[in-house]
Amino acid sequence: MIYLLSPEAKEDCIHLPMIMFNTFAKDIILDGYDMLMFTSKQAVLSAENINKGWKKIPCIAIGNATAKQIEDLGGIVDYMPKTFYAKTLTEDIVKKFKHKNILYLRPEEVSFESKDFLASKNIILHEKIIYKTSCMSYSQKDKPKENAIIIFTSPSTIRCFLKNFTWDKSYHAIVIGEATKKHLPKDVKVSVANEPSIEACIKKAKSLI
Repeated sequence: MIYLLSPEAKEDCIHLPMIMFNTFAKDIILDGYDMLMFTSKQAVLSAENINKGWKKIPCIAIGNATAKQIEDLGGIVDYMPKTFYAKTLTEDIVKKFKHKNILYLRPEEVSFESKDFLASKNIILHEKIIYKTSCMSYSQKDKPKENAIIIFTSPSTIRCFLKNFTWDKSYHAIVIGEATKKHLPKDVKVSVANEPSIEACIKKAKSLI
């Protein structure tokens, strides 16, 4: 059995969403910025609800789903890295956007923690928290069966899963990237998707069956 913990359901998976989204920023001041960065589809949707003017500014999009959401709402994807490994991404930002004033529109909890590295290269990454996540609650009857393959798409899905259930040693975790992997308990059987997308996670999960 493949369990998908993201808010969005997909075919061939048991949907067990772990997080809810709450937009809490009342405004986004965009003046003075010539580049935006999004690391999730939900961040794009939240920005759209707060200030539709974001679409006038070119974007760095992390992941295919994020890029698609930007384009679907009429935004401009200026750059999408092939991977979301912090070291690679920050090096790319230094090379391509050294003279840009970048605003990272982000959730309360993030996997991307490279501000110090960018600052050492004289790039100041401004941040605006525009939404936060909260955990959904489940009873023990909802706990995944033994030998389940469980797809985690963010650190929040890991935190909320472990808040609801104890980890079974028969489980195999699939994570969307190395940054998310760091939030799993030690000694967990885990595989990392080949690219940062839910589709790649599902493909990796199916390869284990």
